[in-house]
Amino acid sequence: MPPAKKKTVRRKKAAARKKVVRRKPTASRKAGKSTRRGFPWFKWLLGLSLLGALILGAYSLYLSQIVRVKFEGRRWAIPARVYARPLELYVGADLTVERLRTELQALGYRKVRQATQPAQWSQSGSRFIFQTRDFLFWDGREASRRVGLRISNGAVTALKDASTGRDLDLLRLEPPEIGSIYPSHKEDRVLVRRDELPDHLVAALLAAEDHDYFHHHGVNPLSIARAVMANLKAGHTVQGGSTLTQQLVKNFFLTPERSLWRKFNEALMAIILDARYSKDEILEAYANEVFLGQDGERAIHGFGLASYFYFNRPLAELRLHETALLVGLLKGASYYDPRRHPKRALKRRNLVLQLMADQGFIDQATARKAMQQPLGVGSKGRRSNARHPAFIDLVRRQLRQDYQEEDLTSEGLRIFTTLDPWAQQILDTQIARGLSALEKSRRKLAAGSLQAAMVLVSPQGGEIRALSGGRNAGYAGFNRALDARRSIGSLIKPVIYLLALSRPREYSLVTLLEDEPVNLKDARGRVWSPKNYDHKVHGLVPLHTALAHSYNLATVHLGLALGLDKVVRQLKAMGVQRSVRSLPSLLLGAVPLSPLEVAQVYQAIASGGFRAPLRAIREITDQEGNPLQRYPLEVKQVAEPGPVYLLSRNLVEVMRQGTGRSVRRYLPESLEVAGKTGTTDELRDSWFAGFSGDWLAVAWVGRDDNKSAGLTGSSGALTLWGRVMKALKPQPLGLLPPENVVYVWVDARTGYLSAEDCEGAIAMPFIRGSEPELRSECLGEEKPRKGLFDRLFD
Repeated sequence: MPPAKKKTVRRKKAAARKKVVRRKPTASRKAGKSTRRGFPWFKWLLGLSLLGALILGAYSLYLSQIVRVKFEGRRWAIPARVYARPLELYVGADLTVERLRTELQALGYRKVRQATQPAQWSQSGSRFIFQTRDFLFWDGREASRRVGLRISNGAVTALKDASTGRDLDLLRLEPPEIGSIYPSHKEDRVLVRRDELPDHLVAALLAAEDHDYFHHHGVNPLSIARAVMANLKAGHTVQGGSTLTQQLVKNFFLTPERSLWRKFNEALMAIILDARYSKDEILEAYANEVFLGQDGERAIHGFGLASYFYFNRPLAELRLHETALLVGLLKGASYYDPRRHPKRALKRRNLVLQLMADQGFIDQATARKAMQQPLGVGSKGRRSNARHPAFIDLVRRQLRQDYQEEDLTSEGLRIFTTLDPWAQQILDTQIARGLSALEKSRRKLAAGSLQAAMVLVSPQGGEIRALSGGRNAGYAGFNRALDARRSIGSLIKPVIYLLALSRPREYSLVTLLEDEPVNLKDARGRVWSPKNYDHKVHGLVPLHTALAHSYNLATVHLGLALGLDKVVRQLKAMGVQRSVRSLPSLLLGAVPLSPLEVAQVYQAIASGGFRAPLRAIREITDQEGNPLQRYPLEVKQVAEPGPVYLLSRNLVEVMRQGTGRSVRRYLPESLEVAGKTGTTDELRDSWFAGFSGDWLAVAWVGRDDNKSAGLTGSSGALTLWGRVMKALKPQPLGLLPPENVVYVWVDARTGYLSAEDCEGAIAMPFIRGSEPELRSECLGEEKPRKGLFDRLFD
């Protein structure tokens, strides 16, 4: 075709196309139908994607804020830690081989052939070598030290630094932790830093829980895929795909519910956590959060506390097979509980060790050696209130005077107390045995029907060394030592006699008292007619005899002569804070007091007339060891030394010749102690209070239903007191007369001046100037008074 014709054809086709384009719209176009199919669907998809991204971003920011606030804020409420007294060692200190072994074992020290590491000890006869732990005391940090010690005849005879050979003047063992004051949700933990986690613990964690921990970003898709395939093959859940980060999120941020929404939150928060914080920070939080056991109501969280709970040692001292067991418990702390299910726990521990070997963390020989080790779990974990609930109760009550409850349960305070664990162990053991023996010796008493309470105190400082609230030492129920307020019976008599002896111009130990019937009417016309325990009337009796044999009638006459109001004031001065009514029955102990309150009264006597408020706390520091509160010794004189000395000599007579003489079944005759029995109507309450040179103890025995126990003070409470004192091996009283006290020979019957060689003559102490003026018939030429004190009561 010629070129000109071709151009004409092209023009015609173009014109035709223009006509087609410009033609009128069809019906379908009028209806708004597009020929571009799917374009609106694409826009909707894009819009929804953008909206979803915005929502996810906003939700992620919301979760990120939650993670930041909780992770960077105060993560856990840390209980207050309660410590016993530190054992102080020096040449001459009272100490037996058995006691030192017990103290070291209570601290979690391990016996080895040669002690070269902290918390290790070795023994060769009476010679010990041990290395202490580094410890932050209230007055500063004491570094670990290797010590050599020798014991002979119940005392320390040598104390040296085993590394240098130099003599040590004083050494303090770190105090054992005896309990905590928990938050309301009963969680407990001992926080550890990342650098305090042993390498083999971290290796066990990675091998058993998340071997890709340092390579993923909070969530591990490969682990999830493997877990899904394994679960599909098994037909049920046999494997989990959660990382350590996800486990932390689940325990720390989320509720226990199982749902896809919670799983989504877990994964998203794990990614956020991993993005915001380092792997070490997350690992440290994980190590402190994980649940590893249950101790009654107390939940054991974190490896730091679990180390004490299962092995009675800090985490840094655990060996490979022990950390493998703790990691194994992550799979199920109750199911693999090594105390209840040792076979399961052993199998799980060995699996963790094998996983460590398979993944190259340890070699196979090391794994086999660790697998051959026993579980090594203690019978009962330390850092629990279970063994000392009554004492912890007392500590908590005294703390409330200075601290709010929230401070005690969340700030991690460190409370150093006066508790002597050795004395507490003796107290708990002897009370349980003593009550069982009493019940067996009396057929009318059913097994378990008797209860008891007892308080052990340092006489001079008023420090409470041990306290028992009942026969079941680990039962945190009714605390009888603090809350059982029972009539104290004849325990009140020394208060009355002290008041009398404080008037030396009127009364001395040989003043004759009327032991005659008494009939008194109250405001309602009721007659009060007290009787002596032996139902006899003894006529005129010397004051010291009336107290030694606990004559009721003589005491009532004396108390009425002194004045009831003055007796009440004397009782108040000696530490009784509750209201006491000035009734005649007061004179025979119709005053309801707790054993702790009675101990306060007798502390004023045992200390020579200087009352020191009984205390269970020495010092308080914060978590970093900074001092917060001190509880210094506060002393107030409530009686003159002379009258207190006379009274104490009289209480020695009680134990030698009076109602307390049966104590010689437990203590040697040569050991000088002082004390007083107490019995209430119908033998409901049996009391005894007594003291030696280094111990004051008050014991109560009775029934919770207030029925008759059938026990007097000497047949009940005194037996417990004697058992405890025998085990404590107390120092003799060793009373020294004040300067204004002199000894004079007197006639034992009349109290008149006598001579050493006269029949019935005894040497008695008097406040200077109050000696008898009347002379006995035997007295001829007055004898010299040399050596009288040494022959007192011979």
